[in-house]
Amino acid sequence: MCRKLLKAFLSRLGTLEIEFAENGREAVEMARTAAYDLIFMNVAMPEVDGLEATQTIRSTEERRVPIVALTAAVMEGAQQTCLRAGMDDFLGKPLSREDLRTTLERWLPQCA
Repeated sequence: MCRKLLKAFLSRLGTLEIEFAENGREAVEMARTAAYDLIFMNVAMPEVDGLEATQTIRSTEERRVPIVALTAAVMEGAQQTCLRAGMDDFLGKPLSREDLRTTLERWLPQCA
């Protein structure tokens, strides 16, 4: 459901090219082979979770790309766990259009 909502919110902005990974392993490969301006990383993904995927991306990237955590785990300490893994920002689920817009303005001000 998060993917559909995220795509709907981002599509309304009109100027963004959006791609989705099916799992953490694919997210790492996509980050390695394409130049993204921003990555929204679901923390709970199959095969490789978002924390491990972020750590792998950080250890191999040539250019630092902002990575924003998407997670339903919003209890105390979750944000710090994501930041320690190398993520730059944090969005809790359920997503709101306003939170997403604020995040885009922070990381991609030219698109928001």
